[in-house]
Amino acid sequence: MSETAPLRVALIGYGFAGKTFHAPLIAATPELELTLIGSSDAAKVGADFPAAAVVADPLQAAVDPRADLIVIATPNHSHAPLARAALAAGKHVVVDKPFTLDLAQARELAALAQRHGRLLSVFQNRRWDSDYLGVKQAIESGRLGAIAHFESHIDRFRPQVRERWREQAGPGTGVWWDLGPHLADQALQLFGLPERVFASLAVQRDGAVVADWAHVVLEYPRLRAILHAGMLAAGGARRFVVHGDAGSVVKVQADPQEAQLLAGLIPGAPGWGEDSDPLQWFGPAEARHWPTPAGDQRRFYAAVRDAVAGRADNPVPPEQAVALMAVLEAAAESAAQGRALPLALSQSEREAADEARLRRAHLRSFSLAQS
Repeated sequence: MSETAPLRVALIGYGFAGKTFHAPLIAATPELELTLIGSSDAAKVGADFPAAAVVADPLQAAVDPRADLIVIATPNHSHAPLARAALAAGKHVVVDKPFTLDLAQARELAALAQRHGRLLSVFQNRRWDSDYLGVKQAIESGRLGAIAHFESHIDRFRPQVRERWREQAGPGTGVWWDLGPHLADQALQLFGLPERVFASLAVQRDGAVVADWAHVVLEYPRLRAILHAGMLAAGGARRFVVHGDAGSVVKVQADPQEAQLLAGLIPGAPGWGEDSDPLQWFGPAEARHWPTPAGDQRRFYAAVRDAVAGRADNPVPPEQAVALMAVLEAAAESAAQGRALPLALSQSEREAADEARLRRAHLRSFSLAQS
């Protein structure tokens, strides 16, 4: 990519994730050009992006010479084969979460990206959510003291099972593989890798055939991080609860960007990512509200753009994707066995994931200090 030419992007998959998240965020990011969309519904694509070429065959889209960066937003079982084909064709690749179906596939793709010298990243867009950014600031401020208890909830009220692949039987389906990557990734960014994982998964709704309730505990020496997702929470739940030895913080409502995207708001438009729900801080003898910073998921694609151009680090490098896959896999196995399990990572894999996390934290602190 030259200094002036845009990075040409092929988006494979124009279902919920592709249409709602990826396409608007890519289109709203400077120096990115949505050149091609892989979809079997040309009319649907044409109504939104008439200038983009449409390719029905996903594998053909993954190797199309008109694109430099391939974004994979297809059903989970197709992530690894499409990423494999794109990397082998010399493309940079972004994969929607979950990265792969298992740890072996994650390791294979990480090695393949390194061998071909191409960027490989995972769409962890919720690192740029307002609720998470606010809680992260609260923890890093030191006002909560040493953190002992962390809760992260994505609870919804959807009592009817919907006709979509995420809720049908098959590899990589169910609520843990859908929402668990967001919950676990945010926790790993805050606290690093746990010693063990304990999980319980359940099927609760009439007609459900895959787990629609997940309760996972990441076990650290002192801290316990609770990750929870369910589909029968009519009253909602607090998005985050954090307790430390100097105070607590609560974030009630979730980041607004998904709702804004569903309502048709263009990313970057006035009001984009602004969160009117404050953080609630509770100290030993007082309580106060802190404003929640605005979120902006475009920052993921801006970082990918800059990483391809050599101006920045990969925002979600393969080392972190492999480590997260180990947590997701350990939780699924823990639920099956009914006991806490360690992560199936080597010492070098742990160190690489920790180094990547600490490097991002250092770069963010430096950037804030310079601003």
